[in-house]
Amino acid sequence: MAGMTFWEHLDVFRRSLLRVIAVWVLLAVGFFAAMPWLFDHVVLAPCHHDFVFYSLLHQIGETVGLSGDFFDRRFDLKLININLASPFFIHISTAFWMSVVASAPYLVYEVWRFVEPALYPNEERNVRVALGLGTLMFYVGVAVGYFIVYPLTLRFLASYELSAQVENQISLNSYIDNFMMLILAMGLLFELPLLAWLLSAMGFIDRVFLKKYRRHAIVAIFILAAIITPTGDPFTLAVVAAPLCLLYELGILLVKKRKQA
Repeated sequence: MAGMTFWEHLDVFRRSLLRVIAVWVLLAVGFFAAMPWLFDHVVLAPCHHDFVFYSLLHQIGETVGLSGDFFDRRFDLKLININLASPFFIHISTAFWMSVVASAPYLVYEVWRFVEPALYPNEERNVRVALGLGTLMFYVGVAVGYFIVYPLTLRFLASYELSAQVENQISLNSYIDNFMMLILAMGLLFELPLLAWLLSAMGFIDRVFLKKYRRHAIVAIFILAAIITPTGDPFTLAVVAAPLCLLYELGILLVKKRKQA
């Protein structure tokens, strides 16, 4: 690609973009067709007491003697719909976002195909590792968001009472908006080690810098965890904060050491 003109580069990019869009559309059609089952068994699974993480919480509570709403098996949430067209549009949007998440490896592959001809041999390995690690960490973050962060947030907010005179009735729109936002946010947060590596490669930060501000970062992580899961339960806070602290430590391992003068 080194000898290509700007317009030739643009044409290559256009073809890559069209292939990505085609994959998104095909996956979205498949998810749309399977959505009734996916909605009942995947999207709405955190609404029921037999969700895998709730069972784990109950076992942890029994083992270490913890009690409270989060360790109780009794949890079943009934959603309501108040907008006529919402089920149809949510059907479409959920299928689309699932296709975006599922197509992440192919998107990374297209990015690699586009940049690989312009890389030097010693750069190819680093970029390949970075793209592979970024994809893996994104899916780990999505899994943490789906199995841990969102269920904890849902249980807290669904049972929170501002007043005994106000009955909580959770709408379908509200559930889906928070579901997508938190899960995708966790997927992006798990890209922090890759971001640290990129900033290090560009010379903005180094390992000494991250170690120096480790305590500040941990405080910021716990504040962020408190915002994501606004409960007064230290266990819940630790469950969310611990992976983020591990990500920060992974970032320290990935960035370059400061060059000696």
